[in-house]
Amino acid sequence: MTSDDLLVLLLELHRDKLTMRQRHVAVARHVFDYAANNTYQYVIAREDVHLQWLEAAIAELGGVPVDVAEPAIPAPGRNQSFTDLSEQDVASAASFVARWRGPVDRISDVHARPRGMAKVIFGETLEQKRFFEQIVAGRDDMLGRRANGPGPSGTEGRVLPDRWME
Repeated sequence: MTSDDLLVLLLELHRDKLTMRQRHVAVARHVFDYAANNTYQYVIAREDVHLQWLEAAIAELGGVPVDVAEPAIPAPGRNQSFTDLSEQDVASAASFVARWRGPVDRISDVHARPRGMAKVIFGETLEQKRFFEQIVAGRDDMLGRRANGPGPSGTEGRVLPDRWME
């Protein structure tokens, strides 16, 4: 694989990962369950790191990644749960890894660093898939168990509408 071929591959991989990240941001706006929302925030933060890695590799090859807008995702209906959105994220994570594993495996040893980076991204994406599966299953311990009990009275298990409480 030439450096030009690698650049094209990394640009497309970046676009797909950024598309996933932007969707997760949009979905998180509709996730009011505290543990599930924290999980989405964690996933988004890790995806930001993945994108930084990809952007650095792209810049080394003289490329500039494209931007992807956040999609407009309508709020779940009255009798629907946000978990329908999480189910879609399960499928999306699996599809992402399946789609990119072959092309990344074809990266030559000359470009071992970007190949290794992509494999770490795949591993973490599969971990994110497991988080989304746990959200769908109704689990609340995706990132660990709470040590100090429930939050402020009346807010148990819900994301607060305001950042600060007095």
